[in-house]
Amino acid sequence: MSGLPKQPFDPNLIVGFDTADDAGVYRLRDDLALVQTVDFFTPIVDDPYEYGRIAALNSINDVWAMAGTPLTALAITCFPKKGLDPNILTQIMRGGLEVLTAQGVTLLGGHSVDNEQIMFGYAVTGLIDPAKVAKNSGARIGDVLILTKPIGTGVISTAIKFGKAREEIVAGSVATMLTTGKQAAEAMRDFEVRAATDVTGFSLLGHAWEMASASNVTLEIQAQAVPILEGALELAGAGMLTSGDKTNREYVGAKVEVSGSVDPNLLRVLFDPQTAGGILMAIAAERAESLVSKLKQSYPRVAIIGRAVEPGPHSIVLR
Repeated sequence: MSGLPKQPFDPNLIVGFDTADDAGVYRLRDDLALVQTVDFFTPIVDDPYEYGRIAALNSINDVWAMAGTPLTALAITCFPKKGLDPNILTQIMRGGLEVLTAQGVTLLGGHSVDNEQIMFGYAVTGLIDPAKVAKNSGARIGDVLILTKPIGTGVISTAIKFGKAREEIVAGSVATMLTTGKQAAEAMRDFEVRAATDVTGFSLLGHAWEMASASNVTLEIQAQAVPILEGALELAGAGMLTSGDKTNREYVGAKVEVSGSVDPNLLRVLFDPQTAGGILMAIAAERAESLVSKLKQSYPRVAIIGRAVEPGPHSIVLR
């Protein structure tokens, strides 16, 4: 996008694409703004109904990660006209619609394309108070980093494709992906969190780098404090890695200082692309424990994983 012409300045644009935030925010009036995002991806589980549910939550999460309230959605579907039972698409869309309905999000319509590779997701629009937007650029020196959900869905999804994931590991991953970010968004508004991002395809380290860069801080992350899904380390060691692991390393690896004590398999999981991942947020240290206590009611594995410090030679320091 660096080769595209710059758009004219718009004073109502609160968050655009320049800081790699999860959603854009556009002011309608002093106390009201739109939050807009879009996300879709290929199947990561075998069950089409569960795939639709995960895709819906993954899309809505981008609005919650900004501390917004989702309102409407448009479906985006790629599906082949020939060769597959159309009931598969029905089940995908049924799962997605059930999640939208449960979260109070109205489906307005959508668009479909004849394509050999199945893809599904939503463009989601929500509302937010312009004074309460959580952005990548909101972290401050001394803030504590909190992660709401464990990571490792990427390696588990790869293992599913190769028939290498045990049933209980798959169930744990799916349950995590289907854990809504709604309660996290509510807590962020209550505690006035101004820095947050959801952890998705760019991995924990990639999204943390985006926050560090936008906020002009270095983020120190304690590797052993990061919650990990059951089986993820074992599967990473068995080579169940996505192509995103390599690209994430290529893109942000030089910006991460890694202690020699960090387990190589754990490092693989920290670079692992996630789907419908948890929310990484930064908050002043004196309010961190209270926020964690609040979040633990909905996210039992929420954890403090690091802190923001003075900017140094690396955006991320992994210890």
